[in-house]
Amino acid sequence: MRVLVADDERLLADMIAEGLRRVSMAVDVCYDGDGALERIAVNRYDVAVLDRDMPGRTGDEVCRSLAGSDAGTRVLMLTAAAGIRDRVEGLGLGADDYLTKPFAFAELVARVQALGRRSAPAVPPVLEQYDMALDVARHTVTRDGRPVSLSPKEFAVLHVLMRANGRVVSAEELLEQAWDEFADPFTNAVRVTVMTLRKKLGQPAVIHTVPRAGYRIGRPE
Repeated sequence: MRVLVADDERLLADMIAEGLRRVSMAVDVCYDGDGALERIAVNRYDVAVLDRDMPGRTGDEVCRSLAGSDAGTRVLMLTAAAGIRDRVEGLGLGADDYLTKPFAFAELVARVQALGRRSAPAVPPVLEQYDMALDVARHTVTRDGRPVSLSPKEFAVLHVLMRANGRVVSAEELLEQAWDEFADPFTNAVRVTVMTLRKKLGQPAVIHTVPRAGYRIGRPE
């Protein structure tokens, strides 16, 4: 899942981003509405977490722009305004969910995950292929019933591959969906991450390399 966090409270924005990365989301951060619109113009996000009251272009304007586009990005609005009228107004702008500050971080994560499942194409909260099961909410992976301990990046890559449901996923697509905007397109990070992921999943191999095309989940060999 790729997420945009936009909030002019820099410490809060960075804390949200770091917490979401710990549960294997690829997160880009900006601190104003103009920066949010610039990133939305060049990247596809599953979810945008927007502060309503940013200086310059407000979160309301960013939300309205997303609602009027075909990006398919779900919007979670953050605000200190907790009144019913404020919530109704925010949802009326096209937001998919609304969370007031201060908030419990576990609730924010759960809401972002829920919105991500509603992004197109929709995917179930637990992905199962062959003898593997990936639980997004619990952030767990099992193979043949045994738990597999993965790093956040390995989990994110496996999530992308399992969502593809057997389709070949290019290295560029993995960078787009599992890394943030600072990923070097010429890095070997994808190859290295897939290699360590294969080792942890064990034999028989279930992640297959398709020469000059990418990777896919396929029948164990």
